[in-house]
Amino acid sequence: MTSAKQRRIEQRRALRPGVEYEYSKMLISREHSRSAVTRMLVERAEQGGWELDRVRVGYDGTRRVQLRRRIIRQRIAFLVEV
Repeated sequence: MTSAKQRRIEQRRALRPGVEYEYSKMLISREHSRSAVTRMLVERAEQGGWELDRVRVGYDGTRRVQLRRRIIRQRIAFLVEV
C-alpha cells in the first residue's frame, strides 16, 4: 500500500433492519492513474469482499473513496425439546 493512501475502518451502520455494513475510507492522491486506482479497488473487492459505496473527486484531483462490506451475524439457535 502506498503512503498516499490512507484508510480507516469506520463505524458500522444499519441501512435496513437486519443488514449491517462496515465502512472503509481511502484517500487516493492525484498522482495515481485511473487504471491504477481501478486495479487497487478491484483487488480490495476480490480479497476483502468490499464493494464501492461512494467516490468523490476533489478540486485538486484527489479521490475520496468509501467502500463497504456486509456484516454477517450468526444467529443463536436455541434447542428446544418437545
